[in-house]
Formats: sequence, structure tokens, C-alpha cells
Amino acid sequence: MLNRNQKPKKLVLSNGITLIVVENPTADIIAGHIFLKNAGARWEKPELAGLSHLLALTLTKGTEKLVSAEIAETVESMGASLRADAAADYFALSMKTVAADFPKMFKLVGEIMRTPTFPPSEIELEKHQTIQNIRSQRESPFNVAFEGLRCAMYPNHPYGVSILGYEATVSQITRADLQQYHQTYFRPDNLVISLSGRLSLQNGIKVVEEVLGDWLAPTTAYPELQLPQLEVKPCRRAEPQETQQSIVMLGYLCNKFNIQDYVPLKLLSTYLGNGLSSRLFVELREKRGLAYDVSAFYPSRLDRSQFVVYMGTAPENTAIAVEGLGTEVERLSQDNLTETELQGAKNKLLGQYALGKQTNGEIAQIFGWYETLGLGIEFDRQFQEDIAGVTTEMARTVAQRYLTEPYISIVGPEKFIM
Repeated sequence: MLNRNQKPKKLVLSNGITLIVVENPTADIIAGHIFLKNAGARWEKPELAGLSHLLALTLTKGTEKLVSAEIAETVESMGASLRADAAADYFALSMKTVAADFPKMFKLVGEIMRTPTFPPSEIELEKHQTIQNIRSQRESPFNVAFEGLRCAMYPNHPYGVSILGYEATVSQITRADLQQYHQTYFRPDNLVISLSGRLSLQNGIKVVEEVLGDWLAPTTAYPELQLPQLEVKPCRRAEPQETQQSIVMLGYLCNKFNIQDYVPLKLLSTYLGNGLSSRLFVELREKRGLAYDVSAFYPSRLDRSQFVVYMGTAPENTAIAVEGLGTEVERLSQDNLTETELQGAKNKLLGQYALGKQTNGEIAQIFGWYETLGLGIEFDRQFQEDIAGVTTEMARTVAQRYLTEPYISIVGPEKFIM
């Protein structure tokens, strides 16, 4: 776990790369997360939904010097790990290796970022696998319900689409599309490189400069990002499916990532649906026996996020489940939490936050993510201070601002959900 005296250090290199280094010598490991700030599904054209995910699958499958098998062999020979991931708000590569192999490993990462070849055979293989995954998601009632909720809350917005895309869009993605996306967004002034482990800031600069120092930022601007304005227009969607249980989801459209509102909403999500002692679990599962599974989540997003509560229940209890979830959320707007309830949520959130920074990989990820969001590495301290400062009145005010008009998505047997 990160020592209090081991603070992250940040600087911007001459070509625009933002470098964050946390010197953490407790283990002979260096982990890195490399974020592309202006990338991910938010930057995809609607007709090419799934493009960034497909790029993540194929990015490591060949470079100008190495074929896929050679890349895999190089990584495995060092006992290291390497992967690429796409999300709605970013694109990222993550790596982990022993400290002695870090220069060699980072050199490989640099080559993959700068000169991928996107072999046609690999593209077709990954497109086929992605389409199979899209189809398999239709077999999961939870995924179907969440898809319905996303589509209702985010019409014509990338957040309304699975990161996998659609069958029709994935099928038409070409190698030229991948090359164009790579050429547009893979540039040094778009990178946040966050490293944690047994290395100093000076050594981190040295390795990054040796690999990426001659990579010049282009003079061209990024394409203009045009996303629709989102408005609260609650609706109810129900999709019949002959399942053993009904999935009930209520979603509330919140504001853009905002420190003032973000922290109270995180606390309310923790209070409602995080763990066996959460309000939803105790009230709806333990006391009323309604839920097979019940929880809440509130993801961190660059654009307007969603506060979601959900339950899996016996089909005949579908209507009661909708009422029960809605009542528990409405209570947050009508009554202040008790000091005991609020302090319990604070303790749980702070404890889980601390546990989420135990490994070098987790440390590199969280500081890189904060920088990518535009909050800066100082938000790590600010977030914890803001949690402590939330009052019961603040929590109620935020609930009144956002948690009053739910979108509803239900999946289950037709006779119980329509």
C-alpha cells in the first residue's frame, strides 16, 4: 500500500506527454497505465460504434518489427503483462513487469503505440469474436435491462451504446478505419503515462524520453467532439424474456463530473447498494425477501453520469420490486440520513478507497485516471477530504437535485412486466 510520504510527482515533457511517477519500492515491480485522454467511444462515429474496442483487441497483434507471436513471447519471457482497453471516456494500455525489465518492456509498449500494423487476419478474427460477444450479451437479462436503460437515458450519445458496438457497425469496420483512428488520437500530447513502483522520477523520465522523446506532437487539432445535449425525460421500458427472474433497474441522470455533487452521490450510492450492510440489501432482501441480488452504482464519467439501482427478483414480485427500489431512493430526498448512517457510508467508502490503492497497478491507474479526467493528481487528497465534509443536509440536497425522476428498465416474463 502507498506510504503517505510517497507522493506522486508529475511533469509535462517537451512533446506534451504528461508523466506521473510514484516511487514505491516495497516490491520489485513497476506498473504503468498509459491513458489517451481524447479517445474511447466518445470519439467514435455512430456508424463505427465499437471501433475503439476493436482497436484495443488488435493493437498488440503486430508492429512494423514484430508479429503477434513475437510480441506475446517477449512479454511472457519477462513474466510481464500487457493489455489494451477501451472505455467510453478513454483508451488505455496497462503493463506490469519486474523493475530490471522495465526499460525493455516500455520499449515494446512504445513500439506498439507508434507502429501497429493491424494485420487483416487478426482484425477479422477479433471482429468475429466481438460479434459473438454481442450476441451472447442478449442472453443475459441483466445486460438486456442495462442496455434498455442506457438507450433511454443516452439517446444518440456514445454512453447509450455498449463499448462492443453493434453487429452492423462492427461488421463494417475496416483496417483503414483502425489506421485512421490510430493516426488521429495516438499522439504524445494526448498521453498520460502513470508509473508506480521501484523507480525514481529521474529514471522514469529517462526511460520515457529514450522511447518516446522523439515522438513529435502534430500541429493539427483534434476533430471537434459533438455530443447531444442530454435532458431528463424519464420513461419506462420493458422487454419480455422467459427468464427465471425479473431484472428491475431504475436510473437517474446526474450532472457532469463535478466535485461538489460527485462526492455526496458516491456516498449515497455506497449507502444504498454497497455490500451486505447496505440499505437496499437489508431492507429489500433481508427484511422483505424480495431480492436475489440488489445493488447500486454510480460511475465516474466525463459527461453526465447515471445513478442506478437494480434488483433481481422473482417474476411475480416485479411490481413490488419497482415500488421498493423507488421508495428507497425517494427516501433520500425526503429525509436526512442519520449521522450514524452517513458516518457508516463514509467509513465504508474511505476504507474501500484505501484498499483500492494497495498494488502498484492500482496506484498507477488511479492517479492516471484523475489526470485524464482533468482533476489532477491532487484530487486523491481532495476526494478524501470532501468525503469527510459531507453533511446529512448536503446529501439530501443532492438527492433532491438528481434522484427524483427515474428511468425504468425491466426484463422478465411478459405476464409480470407489461
